[in-house]
Amino acid sequence: MTESILIIDDEVLTLNNLKRALEKEGYEILLADSGETGLKIFQEHYPNLVLVDLMLPGIDGIEVLKRIKEIDENIVVIMITAYEIIEKAVQSMKLGAYDYLLKPFKITDLKISIKRALELQKLRLKVTETIETEKGKYYFDKIVARSKKMIEVKNIARRIAILDKTTVLIQGESGVGKELLARAIHYNSPRADKPFVEINCAAIPENLLESELFGYEPGAFTDARRRKIGILEKADKGTVFLDEIADMPLQLQAKILKVLEEQSFVRLGGVNPIKVDLRIIAATNKNLKKEIEQGNFREDLFYRLNVVPIYVPPLRERKDDIIPLTLNFIQEFNRELHRSYKGISEPAAKVFIEYDWPGNVRELRNAVERIMALHITEEIKLEHIPNELKLSRIPIIENIMPENKFVTIEELEKEYIREVLKFTGGNKSQAAKILGIHLTSLLRKLKEM
Repeated sequence: MTESILIIDDEVLTLNNLKRALEKEGYEILLADSGETGLKIFQEHYPNLVLVDLMLPGIDGIEVLKRIKEIDENIVVIMITAYEIIEKAVQSMKLGAYDYLLKPFKITDLKISIKRALELQKLRLKVTETIETEKGKYYFDKIVARSKKMIEVKNIARRIAILDKTTVLIQGESGVGKELLARAIHYNSPRADKPFVEINCAAIPENLLESELFGYEPGAFTDARRRKIGILEKADKGTVFLDEIADMPLQLQAKILKVLEEQSFVRLGGVNPIKVDLRIIAATNKNLKKEIEQGNFREDLFYRLNVVPIYVPPLRERKDDIIPLTLNFIQEFNRELHRSYKGISEPAAKVFIEYDWPGNVRELRNAVERIMALHITEEIKLEHIPNELKLSRIPIIENIMPENKFVTIEELEKEYIREVLKFTGGNKSQAAKILGIHLTSLLRKLKEM
């Protein structure tokens, strides 16, 4: 698509010369000989870039710049000015102009400035699109919650998202969706267009974690040859998500506490405090009160983080969410794996609901992906479900032995085979798979029974 440039200048010769030069570069050129005309053309055509002379009849270039920025704050504007009004050029930069050129200027300098300005605009649009895409992913309405417990979790998160600086502590087992909730809080907050920076305190070696968080100055340690900007500095005005914070070393916990209280820190090897504006969201799968008792976690940091605590229950405590989550994952993997699944059969759904899902939502998602990757069909069926999920529903030995009576291995095997067949609804092929024997062997055993 051809990029368009609006040139606003009251000198007809300048307009024509610039038009000829820039059309050779492949741009579409729009011309206006006054600020009023320029604003009208801008609102009709919405060009990619505007070139404005500061000295115009009627409303001047500064006023044109202000009004254009009110219409579209992301538009890139380059000002043209004479040397004697350089102060106004500086003023235009403060008002959001990308660059200014002093008359007389070389056309090559103008071309370079335009090229860089348009690249900047593309980058801005890309960043904006990325932010909007992320926002769309993490709207609270997209978090699957049918159980009372998860509806309450979602309601709490929704209420505190709009509180710009309130610290949040998310607790829950591994795989329950703590990161998803943290992102939803950020992308539904006033900081949504600012960075969301995540660091897993358990995944980074202790000796590197501090430099990752705070950055360092040249010479801070042996390999520190140049300045490194840390995560806290990169996240300024945004949100820092400290995942698995219970695994953060005690020494660093004291420094994080200071960041929370003072909103400032010092780089490793530095002396000057760096002010930041951050929201901290922390998460852990450990019981922090027990960690405090064992001397592994600072009590003062716990109370500073625990301003708004959110506990995300494990999947086994919110069975009502299992099938809605499954259907959601089916939609996701239909797109990714080019499948056309319509749902899950009733017997398979029963297995899913009765299984405890020790790996929580992450394990459920992986199970759905595995089934859909291996089977091309219209729904998840009982025979598609991995054996480890099914075996959890078959009664354990104590339940199939007569009370207070020992039986022979042969009798126990017969009773177990009967239970497996009952579980599969009489499907011998499926029963053989669960038992880990060939169908012929099962048929022989059944004949003997």
